[in-house]
Amino acid sequence: MTETPDFPPLTDADWSDEIADMLGGFAGGLNVYRTMAHNPALLRAWTDLREHVVNRTALGKQGSEVVILRTGVRLGSSYEWQQHVSRARKCGMDDARILSLRGPVEGMAPGDALLAQAVDELFADAALSEATLAALAARVGKTGVLDLMATVGFYSTLGFILNTSRTPLDDDIAAELAAQPLS
Repeated sequence: MTETPDFPPLTDADWSDEIADMLGGFAGGLNVYRTMAHNPALLRAWTDLREHVVNRTALGKQGSEVVILRTGVRLGSSYEWQQHVSRARKCGMDDARILSLRGPVEGMAPGDALLAQAVDELFADAALSEATLAALAARVGKTGVLDLMATVGFYSTLGFILNTSRTPLDDDIAAELAAQPLS
């Protein structure tokens, strides 16, 4: 009988020599990447895409956070939701705006509604409708449309890993949200 694998975030002591150079960077800083480190080759390959999706996106910081938060909602990933509540606040989003991303698109600011609608369509249909594609291209351009789809795919993969492995929220984010709950 095969035992079900367990994927707890790796400790420093369990970190693979193959990715030792990544421990001090983004990979060692978050439980999601410490979980992904069970597959060192995957984590290494993830680096360049992560750099683009997280730091070089045509969506801008707030647009990116809208897409990530809505993706977290659609995946039912409490880790992604909570992690990105913190990041959204740090890039200037207020709690009312963040909370609106959990609800219907009709309750959101128009720009957020468009981004959330795009995320919803990708989850529902695996494609953007012509109307959403045209509106999105007018707002963020071709590169922004591609970045949005890549962001949804990237964070969906992370959500699958997080939800399957039941990765715990990072202690600093848990403490931050306990001290300043989303209101």
